[in-house]
Amino acid sequence: MNKTLYACALVIGLGGLAMSGCAVTSGQSSVGEYIDDKTIATRVKANFAKDETVSAMRIEVGSVNGMVQLSGFATSAAEKARAAEIARGTPEVKGVRNDIIVRAAN
Repeated sequence: MNKTLYACALVIGLGGLAMSGCAVTSGQSSVGEYIDDKTIATRVKANFAKDETVSAMRIEVGSVNGMVQLSGFATSAAEKARAAEIARGTPEVKGVRNDIIVRAAN
C-alpha cells in the first residue's frame, strides 16, 4: 500500500513540475500569448518597412503582453515619433514604450 501511495505521489509531483515549466517567459502565461506577441512585433516591423520615413533596419521591436518596446536608432525626432505612431496604430498593441535614440546618420 505504501509503495502504491508513494508511486502516485511521485507521478503527481512530477506532473506538477512538468506543468510549471510550460510558461514561456516570466510575465507570460502561455505559448499562445508568446505567439501573439511575436505576431504583434512582426506586424509593427512590417509597417515600418512600408513607411518611407522609418527605418525597419535600425529599429528593434519587442512585445510582451501586447505592450510594444521600440529600441535602436533614428536619424531624427520625427522618425522616432513616427515609429511610435505606427506601433500604436498596429492591431492588438496595448501600449508603446519608445526607447529609440536619436542620432545623426553616418
